[in-house]
Amino acid sequence: MNITTFAKRLCLLVPLLLSPAAFAVEMMPSPPQLAAKAYVLMDASSGNVLVENNGDQRLPPASLTKLMTAYIATLEIRRGQIGENDPVTVSENAWRTGGSRMFIKVGSQVTVSDLLHGIIIQSGNDASVALSEHIAGSEDAFADLMNKTVADLGMTNTHFMNPTGLPNPEHYSSAHDMAVLARAIIHEDPAHYAIYSQKEFFWNGIKQPNRNLLLWRDKTVDGLKTGHTDEAGYCMVSSAVRDGMRLIAVVFGTSSEVARAAETQKLLTYGFRFFETQTFYQKGAELAQAPVWKGATNQVKAGLAEDLTMTLPKGQLKKLAASMTMNPQLVAPIAKGDVIGKVEVKLDDKVVHSADLIALDGVEEGGIFRRMWDSIRLFFYGLFN
Repeated sequence: MNITTFAKRLCLLVPLLLSPAAFAVEMMPSPPQLAAKAYVLMDASSGNVLVENNGDQRLPPASLTKLMTAYIATLEIRRGQIGENDPVTVSENAWRTGGSRMFIKVGSQVTVSDLLHGIIIQSGNDASVALSEHIAGSEDAFADLMNKTVADLGMTNTHFMNPTGLPNPEHYSSAHDMAVLARAIIHEDPAHYAIYSQKEFFWNGIKQPNRNLLLWRDKTVDGLKTGHTDEAGYCMVSSAVRDGMRLIAVVFGTSSEVARAAETQKLLTYGFRFFETQTFYQKGAELAQAPVWKGATNQVKAGLAEDLTMTLPKGQLKKLAASMTMNPQLVAPIAKGDVIGKVEVKLDDKVVHSADLIALDGVEEGGIFRRMWDSIRLFFYGLFN
């Protein structure tokens, strides 16, 4: 496909990360106003925030903290640093940790997998401490690891002091950051994400239910985690899939267990009713070829570094227009991943999204005669253009 053809087709294919404000207000009703201190509704595919209120406010996250504890544990499993069946000896420190518990016994050995289930389903503070000590040696060292991961994920309004979420003035997060973390959990490790949908876990003769009430009320919901302290109120991070579209809803500071489920349901209902998401191309797909001067080949394949995904109010796709431009006079050598052009998407005359086009393959310098010939051509090209 040449560049002209691609530019004509791009208006139907290009992804967007748009806010509802970019579109005509009369096309959709206002989002629900929730009885919560802060909330965010995010599309899981694009990362687009569809609804938010105080989304970046720093608030105590309570047991939502355990999303990071579990995320780091699954990272360590995937990296081969720990194994699912590794035995973890329960320290007195872990056993004495207050709050919600898995009821592990001091001096006993519990597998990494069982502790992970105890953290995610039972919200066990004792399990969180035991696993953090197994991974990093101490809670403090694990908190350092948590905050490094916070930086890696771009969670700019989060700082952790412990793996449990027990209150600490320097322990905080935000609704938006928790949505970012949930998105990473969902996309990076589907196998372990399945744990978040389990309704109960049986350990040490005690069966405890998952506190996410939506797992019982809405069959499309498959995660993630609840939290509660007197300071934080009742919090929840949930995710649901309907017709291939996945949304992430986060609420902080509701008044009760019932309220956090009801307010979360409002967000999910609104998002699925009034928005749509579609992925047209995956990253690395060839979208065009651009001419190259002085190269071993005379063309380079162009594509995008991220998936071509759209999230927008229903019915707005036909109003988009897009164009693609290549950088002038691309000269070899060109490395794979070099930026060689740009896509701009417009709604009316307003640019609402732009993305870099990158080289999908490298192009080495051509031979001496090719370079000399192209130098002559570029000289006359410059004279007459």
